Amino acid sequence: MEHLQTLSGPVVVTLILLFFGASLYMSIRISKKQENADGYMTGGGRIGYGISAASMTATWIWAASMYASATSGYTYGVSGPIHYGLWGALMILLIYPFGRRIRKVAPRAHTIAEVMFARHGRASQLMLAGSNILGSIISLTSNLIAGGALVSMLSPFTFSQGIIAIAAGVLLYTLWSGFRASVLTDFMQVILMLGAVIIIIPVVFFMAGGPDLFVTGKDNLTPQQQDFFSSDAFFNQGAPYIAAVLAYAIGNQTIAQRLFAVQEKYIKKTFITATIGYGATIIGIGMLGVIALYAGVEPMGGDVNNLIPQMAATYLPPILLCAFFVMIIGSLSSTADADLTALASIMMADIYGQNIAGKKYANPRVMIWVGRITMIVAIATGLYFAGSQLNILDLLVFVGALWGALVFPVIASFYWNRVTNVAFTTAVLAAMAFFLPVRFEWIPLVGPFAVVTDILATLGIGVVLGLMLFGFIGKRWSIIIGVATTIIAAPFAIGFLHTYPVLSGSLIAYSVSTIVCVAITLASKKEPFDFALIAKRTGDFDEAEDTDAINTVAEAEAVIEASESRTETFEGRA
Repeated sequence: MEHLQTLSGPVVVTLILLFFGASLYMSIRISKKQENADGYMTGGGRIGYGISAASMTATWIWAASMYASATSGYTYGVSGPIHYGLWGALMILLIYPFGRRIRKVAPRAHTIAEVMFARHGRASQLMLAGSNILGSIISLTSNLIAGGALVSMLSPFTFSQGIIAIAAGVLLYTLWSGFRASVLTDFMQVILMLGAVIIIIPVVFFMAGGPDLFVTGKDNLTPQQQDFFSSDAFFNQGAPYIAAVLAYAIGNQTIAQRLFAVQEKYIKKTFITATIGYGATIIGIGMLGVIALYAGVEPMGGDVNNLIPQMAATYLPPILLCAFFVMIIGSLSSTADADLTALASIMMADIYGQNIAGKKYANPRVMIWVGRITMIVAIATGLYFAGSQLNILDLLVFVGALWGALVFPVIASFYWNRVTNVAFTTAVLAAMAFFLPVRFEWIPLVGPFAVVTDILATLGIGVVLGLMLFGFIGKRWSIIIGVATTIIAAPFAIGFLHTYPVLSGSLIAYSVSTIVCVAITLASKKEPFDFALIAKRTGDFDEAEDTDAINTVAEAEAVIEASESRTETFEGRA
């Protein structure tokens, strides 16, 4: 590390105090003497466009996504960050029609799991709640690890001191006001991130050699790394990420929470703005990995996760190194506080509100303290895992697969009135049973098993594309395109896809859950579900303080009627 610049202890302490001090000040300014349970979870569903767009962007951009984009650039060349950032950005845009539908049928909900309880019952609710608890803990841990590594590399402080300082800072400004504090500080954090990217990336590029680098460093790249349309990058990075991000967007509470928080009229604008903000930032940061590849930089300790701080410490002057430090702290804080508020909402609405006290008897004051205690426990758990030797990647893969298995049953449950709780839960469990042996190669992917794997994965291609398009073009055309894509892909994919276990496993999770959910639903003789019941069964816990809540069946039915006049359903228009 002798050739790397570092920040002195007093400078690092000052930056951390200024950043978290400003966040705490903003949180205090919006705090209330008596906090509102609904405000603590979703801001009462009244968050405006600017704050919502900034919060969606900041939450999607977390430290791990920055590091992963740079790693993709270093591994696959210039097409790596494009695949990582572009598909992630487009997924934000592609899920917004589903977001509009969810808000229409559940205008005053707090979590997706809460809506599943109203739609199906406890089993589907706990599947979503459980996956989000595990996923948010892992995400929180990953952000703490990234922060600790940053502090240990760029300052005289240790990894342990770094994670403790960041954990304390995030908890301090989030604890009292919950979600409202998270979204307000996200606005400041995303401005810092975007500003730093605009300045830092060009400076590193020119300090590393500028345009001449593409000539002098060309020999450091393989032909695939030089190819803008690299098949290696697509099959190892782009395609798996398309499936993973769609699952993350539909199943993750941090995204759903912002969907329930933004005013309904701003949903489209919020998602479009977040699409642009995420794509620009993540692709830009990923170019640090491409620059490192052309410059012949070897990651410290052989760990590509060190590339971003290593490039910053190598090429940035001290003042910009400070800006870089704040940028990374901001990115991990924006997601860490989102994880805390997501966990708090799940424990408040799903565990206490629905399963312990019951919706009619839940005490909003108790709920707030449940949320605060949850945040403290979550931070302590994240600190413990950050200092342990647990394999975080394996846990992330497991959670990602669970979300992938949930995507079709969740989406179908908002459009198809015949989907049952049995169809939902059986589909998810079956998808997991098929996913795990493929992803972890518990069974050799050869012979007949490889053929079956390829067939299911090929069906998954059509399912993913169909789901991506369904919200925009409706049922008929999404099915036609999905089926056509499967048929066209089959000759090329069968006999080939099993060589990419990560991609195959994700696609199989989609296809199996879809097949099982559809089959059981069609065989069911249960009465069709009345979507108006969702609005009736979900709603504000502080009803006496919120006159905007939907409290009558008539109002609920009006909401559903307005939605269904603009949205095609699985049962509807041919």
